[in-house]
Amino acid sequence: MPAQPSVRRALSKGSRVEGFCAPDLLPVLDAFEANFHERGEVGASLCVTLRGETLIDVWGGIADQASGAPWQRDTVCVVFSCTKGAAALCLHLLVQDGAISCDDLVETIWPGFAQGGKAGTTIAMMLDHRSPVPHFREAIKPDGFLDWAYMVERVEQEEAFWKPGSKQGYHGFSYAWTVGQVVRLVAGKPLGQFFHERVTRPHDIAFFVGLPDGTDCDLARLIPAERGAIDFDNPFYKTATTDRTSPAGLFLFNLGGAKLDTPDYHRAEIASAIGITNARGLANLYRAMIMPGGLLTADTVDQLKRPASHCAWDEVLCRPSSFSGGFMKAMPSLGNRYDGLAIPDPAFGHVGMGGSLGFADPQRELSFGYAMNRLGPTVLLNERAQSLVDKLYQTLPA
Repeated sequence: MPAQPSVRRALSKGSRVEGFCAPDLLPVLDAFEANFHERGEVGASLCVTLRGETLIDVWGGIADQASGAPWQRDTVCVVFSCTKGAAALCLHLLVQDGAISCDDLVETIWPGFAQGGKAGTTIAMMLDHRSPVPHFREAIKPDGFLDWAYMVERVEQEEAFWKPGSKQGYHGFSYAWTVGQVVRLVAGKPLGQFFHERVTRPHDIAFFVGLPDGTDCDLARLIPAERGAIDFDNPFYKTATTDRTSPAGLFLFNLGGAKLDTPDYHRAEIASAIGITNARGLANLYRAMIMPGGLLTADTVDQLKRPASHCAWDEVLCRPSSFSGGFMKAMPSLGNRYDGLAIPDPAFGHVGMGGSLGFADPQRELSFGYAMNRLGPTVLLNERAQSLVDKLYQTLPA
């Protein structure tokens, strides 16, 4: 890879933006810096690759507000639902191996899943949030998310929220134990181990699903979204807060007291929400998916270019949603605030709660990663990440 000009720009409070950026993409670097000055960014990283070459790899700001520690080159953070892209990839690799098919019924692999009206669910439905287990009605026991056997049993015992495939509802947390259990049963090992052996180790990607004991990494501390910034008239928040028994309300409030940014949760295998990486890890993951000879075959990539499951009303997100093989496609924003995902039609990826994002655009052979520690007030994107995506496409040659 040709050497790119190094970057060192001062921010407030002694922090700075560092890394490298190709001269043609300096407007994207400017947009990254503007997020700190104009949109309250605290610490973040951004990485873009094009035709296999890394054109932008920058980071900056503060990783830990309590100590004032700066965001360094290898700082990582929890990227929430960006982890679902890793989980979906693991299942696609097993499909490519011939070990499973997207048309297979889940009960042929996992008989216990068929209880409670869930028989007839296919692997494709599970990938694209049409499985009838978007969340759990009965209260999750304290720290239940840390108990794999307990959560798998809860999936098995849960009565179907709808006839399999008849509706779509974002599996915000349950994805970890629906897709995750299928991967575990088919691969014969935990998803996090499979992901490490098949994806991150051979491709030298710093992305953990279940942080191994003793792993020494520079972990940024997350900053919760400001309550005053949340739009409670947004259909998701309005539904969740006025009806806690709704799928949206259960997703937001029935978490067993989970403290997601703590060591116990970092170590747990929660492949729906607790992946740990940075922008470079996200961009390199999607680069490895789409490059010739990479993780995904040309046929799989062609399938992911097209939406496989689109609905006008997602039962959990309370908005239109669109997926393809477990990856998010473009989704419109609602109301006056940006809370969607604006990427080109062929692109696929995944947003993380608060605004992190990884995606691939196979038409341009492009990959993108953005991770930050100050969470935005929406389940999908906010202006910080979207401004970077917008500026990138404005800057790239047609």
